[in-house]
This record gives sequence, C-alpha cells and structure tokens, in this order.
Amino acid sequence: MFPRMRRRTTVQSLITVATALLLIVGTARSLLDNFTLKSNDRQIFQFYSEPEVYRQRRPVFASSKDQIGESCNVSGGKWIWDNKTYPVYTEESCPYLSNQTCCQRNGRPDSFHQKWRWQPDGCNLPWFDPLKLLDILSGKRLMFIGDSIQRGQFESMVCMVQSVIPEGKKSFQTIPTMEIFKAEEYNASIEFYWAPFIVESISDHATNHTVLKRLVYLDSITNQGKSWQGVDMLVFESYAWWIHGSSDDIKEYNVTTAYRWALETWANWLESNINPLTQKVYFMSMSPKHLRSWEWKPGSNENCFNESYPIQGSYWGTGSSFTIMKIIQDILQELKIDVTFLNITQMSEYRKDAHTSVYGERRGIPLTKEQRADPKKFADCMHWCLPGVPDTWNEILYAHLLQNHRNFL
Repeated sequence: MFPRMRRRTTVQSLITVATALLLIVGTARSLLDNFTLKSNDRQIFQFYSEPEVYRQRRPVFASSKDQIGESCNVSGGKWIWDNKTYPVYTEESCPYLSNQTCCQRNGRPDSFHQKWRWQPDGCNLPWFDPLKLLDILSGKRLMFIGDSIQRGQFESMVCMVQSVIPEGKKSFQTIPTMEIFKAEEYNASIEFYWAPFIVESISDHATNHTVLKRLVYLDSITNQGKSWQGVDMLVFESYAWWIHGSSDDIKEYNVTTAYRWALETWANWLESNINPLTQKVYFMSMSPKHLRSWEWKPGSNENCFNESYPIQGSYWGTGSSFTIMKIIQDILQELKIDVTFLNITQMSEYRKDAHTSVYGERRGIPLTKEQRADPKKFADCMHWCLPGVPDTWNEILYAHLLQNHRNFL
C-alpha cells in the first residue's frame, strides 16, 4: 500500500508542477504577445504590413554566418560569372534609378556587366538580405556623402532594399543638396548628400554647379557638417572632382597637398562632432576610370566603349592614384575615432566593362545619336551602370554593417 501511495503522490506532484509551468509559460507568452502587439519597436520583431494588422514577422538578427573574419581581405579576389543570382534587381524593378545609370534603357545592347559576382580570396561575402539591413536601419539614418559616383552607390542601395517594402510604405524626396529615401514603417532613411570635395566649394549645389571652374575652401566644412550631425551611419567618398580630366592637365603636387588639407579639415570635424558610441563612419576608396584601352589591351587606342568582360589578371590603371590612397590611410590612422576604410578600388579596376560609356547622360541630357557614334570623344568611363559594380560596394558595406550590428548585440 505505501509504495502505491508514494507513486500516486509522485504522479500528483508532477501533474501539479506541470500545470504550474503551463500557467507560467502561458502568462509569459501572453505578456510577450501583448508587448509585441503594442510596441512599434523594430529591434526585436518586424511586421510585413502596417502596425495595426499586427502580423508577426520572423525575427531578423545578424548571425555568425553573416560575419566576415578579421583575416578576410574583401578587396582581394576575382570576379565570377553568376547569371543565376545576379543582378539582384533590374532597371524595371527599381523606379528610383536616374537616367544617368540606366544603361540598357539608354540603348546598351548587352547585360553581361550585371552578372558578375565578387569572390574574395579565402572567404565569402554574406548574401545581401534587405530585411536584415532594414532591421539594422530601424529608427536610423544611413547617409552617403560625396559626388555623382557616391550618388550611384546611394541609388544602388535604395534599389537593393526597396523591393521588400510595400507600396505606400516608402517615399523618395529630393531637396537642395540631398536625396532621401524613407522606409516609413521602419522609421529608417537612406540619404545622399552632395559634397564633391567634402569640404566647401563653389560646386556645392547638387544640380547648378560649375564643372570646369572650381574653387575649394580647404579649411571650411561647417555648412555641410550641420547636415551630417547626429546621422547614425555616414559613408564618405571624394576623389573624382580632385583628379578630373587627364593627368597631363593637373599639377599632381598641388592636388595631393590640397586633398590632404581637405581631409585634415574633415578629420577635425569628425573628432569634434561624432559620437563613436552611437555613430559609425565609413570612407570609400577611389572609384577608378578606364580612359585608355592600351593599359589593358596593348596596341589599342580606345577607351571603355564596347567592353563586355572584366580584365583578367593583375591590373592597376592610371585612373587611380597610389598617392591619394596613401593620404587617406595616413589621415585615418591619425584619427582619434574609428573610421572603417572600404577599399573598393582594386576590385573595380578590373571592371572596364561596366561603365555607362555612351549609354548615360552628359550634364543631365542623354547623348544624341551622333554623340553615341563618337565614343572616343563622348564615352563616360567614370560612372557606372546600374545594376552593376556599385551593388558589390554595397554588399561590402552591408557586411560591415552586419558585423557592427552583431558586435553591438
């Protein structure tokens, strides 16, 4: 009798404990659901539709698979043909592309340049997930600052993200010196700020600026800096406007001295205005030009026009300056705050095939039929088609944003 009573008592105790646990779990779940439904905080859960519908999204966190190791040099590698997963968007799917970057819309007959994937040596870039990026950007601002090359990277990032945002939940606004894309439900923005020299100049109006005559105020940055204060993630770039035209037309010493002075002014502004606990700063290396085909095809005398494939093997053209690269590295090493240097120059050097060439615009106007027939004079071998190379730059930026997000968590 006593053994049976002990067993019955044990069973009853287990039932009591199990019931209590179910009540606790149920109460906790109810509290969590209530918190989730009432909160618009997107750091934990996301919703595909408007907040009042309360349809739960999957949690989006940066995992260990999204990491790039410290030993991973993403700037070294090769371009791999990948027509199954690239491009990640099309001209037709993204209404935010400018005419300058829409090469196929402007008559380019092939799309080969869209279907190459960058493969770093010894490691992999994480696959771009727009929902993860929106999770990181929730309640934040990501701003690209620079010239028209940087505007192309801005447009690329908008196109890579916008497809997962429902209609009516996104907006695009152009104001003087700025373009702003907003993901309304996430309270997130991706922005572009026109500042071709970073410091102040007479070319600081985004559309009404002089190209041939340039006056740069090397020690002045206050006016632009007011628009950068408090921005969560700042991505700077400045090169093309310093070295514009052939290298025979400029005095290299004067340019490099002025460039160093400008970056010192920028560095002083960063140290006085950036809170490293809440803000992240990135600096893009120079975007190369492909003006002289003899550099990759000895004996020829053309440019990037009619090129369909990347350069194979080692290559560094005259469109990029080691001296400027050294100045950037020196300034960043002397800074008292951390700035992440995104070296996209070498990988872009191989891509003679991906420029807008005669399939873009010249000062906001599409090339005429006669101009397209004269690529030696009118081909643009500085700007990039989209989809294209700037998408890879953003994949690298995305990898660093994920890494920083994971470290923060």
